Amino acid sequence: MLRMSMKKEEYLLIGDDVKIVFLGGAAGHIRIMVDAPKDVNIVRSRAMEKRIQDPEELAKLPKYYEEPEHPEKYQFKKKKSNMVIVRNDNK
Repeated sequence: MLRMSMKKEEYLLIGDDVKIVFLGGAAGHIRIMVDAPKDVNIVRSRAMEKRIQDPEELAKLPKYYEEPEHPEKYQFKKKKSNMVIVRNDNK
């Protein structure tokens, strides 16, 4: 699974013909625009879950699982510097 941060109006290209544009958001909501050919089926997960009544079929749907934050994975170790700063106070 790919996890990334996006800025407003940045987009993802999936294949050659599916474009997802991030329009911004607030308070835990994100607005996106999906530009895809008409033959590409795009369905919101909440809509699918509401339509399916059979618990077995519902269990077969792909689930998103949120991974806990691992800030240590994304922090870079500071390299020790060999630079020495010399002050010259003689004027």
